[in-house]
Amino acid sequence: MADEVTLLDFWPSVYCMRVRIALAEKGIKYESKEQDLFNKSPLLLESNPVHKKIPVLVHNGKPICESVIILEYIDEVWHEKAPLLPSDPYQRAQARFWADFINKKVGDAAKKVWATKGEEQEAGKKEFFDTLKQLEAELGDKPYFGGESFGLVDIALVVFYSWFHAYETLGNFSIEAECPKLIAWVKRCLEKESVAESLVDGKKVFEFVVQLRKRFGIE
Repeated sequence: MADEVTLLDFWPSVYCMRVRIALAEKGIKYESKEQDLFNKSPLLLESNPVHKKIPVLVHNGKPICESVIILEYIDEVWHEKAPLLPSDPYQRAQARFWADFINKKVGDAAKKVWATKGEEQEAGKKEFFDTLKQLEAELGDKPYFGGESFGLVDIALVVFYSWFHAYETLGNFSIEAECPKLIAWVKRCLEKESVAESLVDGKKVFEFVVQLRKRFGIE
């Protein structure tokens, strides 16, 4: 019996992009069901009753929630191709640490850049660059965060590139000027078809963010 794989998706979500990249890396066919986050579907509420958030991966009728947990699940179930986590337990623990760091730090700092203004935005910009520079230091001169192989930490972070144009435009800064090694790493990741085809055009994301700012009365 073939696997039935469905992704409860939302096109500009970095967390959904993570799952799309992982599924593409593994060559898994799936159905994407676009969700309206302002009018949540019964399927989403039933599949993720605790957080009521996307993404949700539904595999043979069983829902898995939270993007990094979904990535690890995908890696364990479809382990024959393109491993996302290293085999060494210490290296695996390090990858989980940095994926968790990205989850806790990057999105929150970035939101202060695009969803605030004035002093709050200025504080958010500093926090955002402090976080990116920590990640750039961890990357060092390696091709990918795990060394020679593209993996979990790369997927967790590269998706934010889709939002860089919005951050830069609204924050009036250049990420490449501050973190050139990180942008070089992004370009390396974009050479992978799984990444290039899963990320969303930055200008489309910017238009979406402008609408969000109007909706929340930030402008």
